[in-house]
Amino acid sequence: VIGQPTKSKRPKEPGENKIRPVNKKVKPKTPKMKERESTDPSLKSQSILTQVMDKGRFQKLAATLSLSAGQSIELRCKGSNVTWNYPSYLDTFKDSRLSIKQLDKYGQLILANSTAADTGEYSCWLQLCNGNKCRKDETKTGSTYIFFTDTEELFVPTPSYFEIVYLNPDKPAVVPCRVTTPSAKVTLHREFPAEEIEADGTDIIYDVKKGFVYQHPTSDHKGIVYCKAESQGAPQISIKYHLLYVEVPKGPPSATIAVSSSRAEVSDSIDVICTVLGEPDIDVNFRWQYPGQESERPVIIQNFWRLINRGTGQTTRISKSVLAVEDFEARDAGNYICVAQNLHGETTVATKVELN
Repeated sequence: VIGQPTKSKRPKEPGENKIRPVNKKVKPKTPKMKERESTDPSLKSQSILTQVMDKGRFQKLAATLSLSAGQSIELRCKGSNVTWNYPSYLDTFKDSRLSIKQLDKYGQLILANSTAADTGEYSCWLQLCNGNKCRKDETKTGSTYIFFTDTEELFVPTPSYFEIVYLNPDKPAVVPCRVTTPSAKVTLHREFPAEEIEADGTDIIYDVKKGFVYQHPTSDHKGIVYCKAESQGAPQISIKYHLLYVEVPKGPPSATIAVSSSRAEVSDSIDVICTVLGEPDIDVNFRWQYPGQESERPVIIQNFWRLINRGTGQTTRISKSVLAVEDFEARDAGNYICVAQNLHGETTVATKVELN
């Protein structure tokens, strides 16, 4: 009688410990499990992420999970130093429905009163730290994509009604019309001329976690598109996406500098303008060095950017930084240096202003 609860909990344990012949029957199964774990990294990565069910039960998570919008969910990740990743808009709006805590033996993520907009990837990993330097432990991660289904919201809601998608010839582009119901039938449509765009599974692929993926974007793909989804009811339409074709060489900023006047009188006003033409989705940061900087001469610096169409079907981002000097003085004469930086590097350009 004492042995029965143990058997129901783990039937093979008594055989392994007490009766040697049973080992022969158990052995074939055990190595198979070990082999699967070692050859399939996804099984290993899922091992530290679990969902807390009712009555104190835990469930390991598969690659995807479907829940009804309105439900709350609690996830746990084993470890004493856990980092979480989740849909970015929850951070953007500092959503009070999301709670993240680090306890002694696990990290905890609770999302209350879920909505269709919460659909997305939820993942965690352990951090290995040495002093102030930390890195991700690639062997101890967990990830799942959660669909919060809502019949009223087949598409995952977005903050805007219109989005720009840049088509770079050297990388795939994504039209991110994701759905909350994985079984929904989703199609892609061009606004003008009005037509359905076929997802052939080669050049254009539909990924339920991403949207429509253009594998090899060309200028022929530019225009305005939208998605349509159907699932046991009237079809729903997504927001519109403006596809812009981009072909700008990658690299440090292509910068130029100009000044409103290279010679100035005392009390004049001058503008020094630093301009960069580059990729539409790459930010440019500007730094200035100017003659009156050490004496803390007050200047006005304004940065702005806009998209321009170069007339060849290509879209470019023009970024500008304008340094304005009012009431020109002798100490303002000299070299004005602009340093433009993007993720590929930086470029320095300079011009000179003399006192008349």
